[in-house]
Amino acid sequence: MALPSSFWVDEMATVFVVQHGSHHPSLAVAPQVPDSAYYWLPRASSALFGQSETAYRIPSLLAAGLTLLLISLLARRLIHPRAGWFAVFACLALQDFNAHAVDARPYALGILVATACVWLMVRWLDSGRWVEGLLFAVCAALLWPVHLIYWPFYLVLALYTGLRLERRETRVTYVQAAAMFALIAVMDVPVALRAVQLTYHAGAHVIQPLPSLHHFEWSLRWKLVVIGGALAWLLGRLTRSKPDGPPGDITAVVLAGSWWLLPPICLAIYSYATGNSVFVPRYFSLCLPGLALAITCAVRPFLSGSLWRPAAIAVGVGALALLGQWGSAWPAHEHSDWRDAVAMVNREAPGQAIPVICTSPFIEGESPNWQPNYALPGFLYAHLSVYRVVGHILLFPFERSATAEQYAASLLPDTLTMPGKFVIYGGAGNVRDWRNWFAKRRELAGWNNRLIAFGDVYVVILTRPPAA
Repeated sequence: MALPSSFWVDEMATVFVVQHGSHHPSLAVAPQVPDSAYYWLPRASSALFGQSETAYRIPSLLAAGLTLLLISLLARRLIHPRAGWFAVFACLALQDFNAHAVDARPYALGILVATACVWLMVRWLDSGRWVEGLLFAVCAALLWPVHLIYWPFYLVLALYTGLRLERRETRVTYVQAAAMFALIAVMDVPVALRAVQLTYHAGAHVIQPLPSLHHFEWSLRWKLVVIGGALAWLLGRLTRSKPDGPPGDITAVVLAGSWWLLPPICLAIYSYATGNSVFVPRYFSLCLPGLALAITCAVRPFLSGSLWRPAAIAVGVGALALLGQWGSAWPAHEHSDWRDAVAMVNREAPGQAIPVICTSPFIEGESPNWQPNYALPGFLYAHLSVYRVVGHILLFPFERSATAEQYAASLLPDTLTMPGKFVIYGGAGNVRDWRNWFAKRRELAGWNNRLIAFGDVYVVILTRPPAA
């Protein structure tokens, strides 16, 4: 239901890359943005279905659906033959998983490729066949090109393979395993070199502070695993059911646990080691299927075969009741309604006579990358290529600076005050900051100052009061 809602900032960057190409000169300020194998999917989808929010999001929706299928197969193979639906609904009970399913960004594709890697790895270790090993290697090599931040997941694959080898629970030999992982490494050499190259400039693109201990602990969402196990124990006691079979396979527990925990732990360590924080939930979204499997592992010791289906239904109904945005027939994907915001801007500034100050929504939008005469279309103002402003556009940077204040002051005597009205449009923090700055200017003393919020997108309308 959220498919037709407004794009958020990063999705508009996707549209910019698709429409203007990954080699557009303005993308040089953020080379990590177009560096993904993901973009051919929205490019194909928009070519088939048109330039709409829904068309750009269809690939992610399909990727999420395929992920659920593979998660079901993995849960049935690793945890219990009847655990498939429970694992599926455990995934759907994770709000981030649903968000990525309708997000025109690489994360749903990355989750799918990671899940396919695990499924192919398990099949290869079960059978020992070279063909399945090669399919696993190719799939694993495709993961890193989807997003350069996905490198921690290879530790999950290596850990599970090593554990199966050490416990002699596979027909694969150490030599065969080493050959497959060497093949993955060789295929990913160009990606690794590119990742190292971009690391030197990583500080310019940091959007989050280093995680606190509380933020780190909260991001792991370990309470979901504990609550799942506790509720399953209570259900087992109330029904007096006895689990069929052993309580769980240690290799399955290790796989689910490492899949869930290693990506965020590695990115937290990397953030503190380098000082460049990459501890952003969407960057370790690969862990979400692992978390769902960890919850499934936690309930395994307490459920008999007949209880898996009712427990799955309960999780599904609970997820729908708690996560459904029941106050809206067409809920928003994000709290960033750029589409309705620009509609308001265009009503207030229907022509070139009214100036519209547009702040850059990207952290790279600072001097010297930003200049008042920045050429459009350009990445720093990708949102203007998606939702077009018809008024007289004045480009402002991501954050207020001395240079930007001088530029704004130079506009006050004529450009901004002569029409008797101007508009400020952009992200909430940027617009609020400029609104406060303009409110203190003597040239605007007595002007009306009205703010309209569209989630975390603000529009401020400043008008000269009518003469007495």
